[in-house]
Amino acid sequence: MADRLTGGDSSLLRRINAAVTLRALRAGHSVTLTQLVGDTGLSRPTVEGVIEGLVETGLVAEVDQPQNGGQPGGAGRRGRPARWFRFRAEAGHILGVEIGVHDIRVILADLTGEVVGSHFRTVEEGMDAEERLTAVRTVVAEVLRKAGVSRDNLWAVGVGTPGIVDRDGTVQLGTAMPGWTGLDLGARLRRSFRCPVMIENDANLAAIAEHWQGAAVGADDVVFVMAGLSPGAGSLINGKLHRGFGGAAGEIGALHLLGQEVTPERLLSTTGKPLNPLDEAAVARVLKLAREGDEVAKVAMDRFLTRLVQGVAALVLAIDPQLVVVGGWAAGLDGVLEPLRERLAQFTLRAPEVALAALGSEVVAMGALRVALDQVEEQLYAVDPPTGAGARA
Repeated sequence: MADRLTGGDSSLLRRINAAVTLRALRAGHSVTLTQLVGDTGLSRPTVEGVIEGLVETGLVAEVDQPQNGGQPGGAGRRGRPARWFRFRAEAGHILGVEIGVHDIRVILADLTGEVVGSHFRTVEEGMDAEERLTAVRTVVAEVLRKAGVSRDNLWAVGVGTPGIVDRDGTVQLGTAMPGWTGLDLGARLRRSFRCPVMIENDANLAAIAEHWQGAAVGADDVVFVMAGLSPGAGSLINGKLHRGFGGAAGEIGALHLLGQEVTPERLLSTTGKPLNPLDEAAVARVLKLAREGDEVAKVAMDRFLTRLVQGVAALVLAIDPQLVVVGGWAAGLDGVLEPLRERLAQFTLRAPEVALAALGSEVVAMGALRVALDQVEEQLYAVDPPTGAGARA
C-alpha cells in the first residue's frame, strides 16, 4: 500500500498528508513548523509543502511569534526564527437550527464549533408549514447579519425537527406542526443554502448534544428522553446514533396506540373526560393544581409519570444504556427525577443512571450544530476527492 501511494498516486498522498496536518493544527492554538513535524510524523519538507498549500486555500495562516518566548521555536532559541501557523477557524461557518413547535432557534459557529452567534424567535403553534419555513429563513438571516457572516461562507447546516425523518430529510410523520407530515424539509431548505444540509429528529439531536457537551459526556450508551405531551427519545449505542431502519427509533410517544386508556388526553384529565385541548398550557394548569395539593390532579400527575416511565423502561430493556438523560419541558417538573429512578429500578433488569439534561433550551440546536461540525470534519479530512453538488472546493 505504501509503495502504491508514493509511486502511483501522489495526489492521494498529498491529501492524506494535508488531512494529517489539519488534524494537528485544529487540536490547539498556534504551533511552529517544528512542532507540526513532531506531531504529524511527516518530514519537514512534506509539512512545508502541505502548509504552503493550506495557506493558499485560506484554511491556515502564518502568524507572528507568540509572546511566551520559552515555547519551542520562541525567542529563547538562536538562529533562524521559527515560523508559527494557526488553523483559520473563521474561514468558514456552520449553523445549528431547531424548528420547534413554539420557537425557531439558530446557533452559528466557526469551523472548530466555537459559537459566535445565536438568535431565536417565538412562533405560533398553529403556524402553517410555509410560514414556519419563512420564519426559519428570517432567523438565519438575522444571525448571519449580526455576526457579519456571508451565507456563502457557510460550510454545513444541521436542522432539528419533531417527527420521523428519513435519511433524505423528508418528514414521514410529523403531527406536532401543521403541514409537516410528508414535507420534504431537506429539499426545501437546501434551496436556501449552497452547502450540505442535514435534517434530523429533535430527540436524536438532543442525545448527540448531551453526549458532546452535556450530561452524557463520556457515556457512549445513552437514551435521551424528550419528555413532553408526546415523549420521544434518541439513543446512542457505542457512541453512535441509532435511528432505526426508517428513522422511527425512540418514538415512545406512540405506545398509547397499544391501549386507548393511556392516551395523554386521558392521563392528564382531572374530569374523567379527555383533556381538550391537549396543549402545554392545559397541562401546566393540571400540574399547578397537583403542586397545590389537589388530590385529583396529583393522581393525574402520577399517571403521567407512570406513562413516561413505561416508555423509558421499554427502551432501557431493549438497549441497556449506561445513562438516561431527561430533557424537554417535563424535565422541569418538581421531583420528576427521583420517581423515574425508583420506577426504572422496579421495571428494568438493570437500572441505568438517570440525569437531567444540561444544555437546556439550546440542546436541539446544539445537536444540529454537532452534526454540521461532523460534516465539516468529513470535508476537511477527506482523502477521496469531494463529489456531488454540495461538496466544497
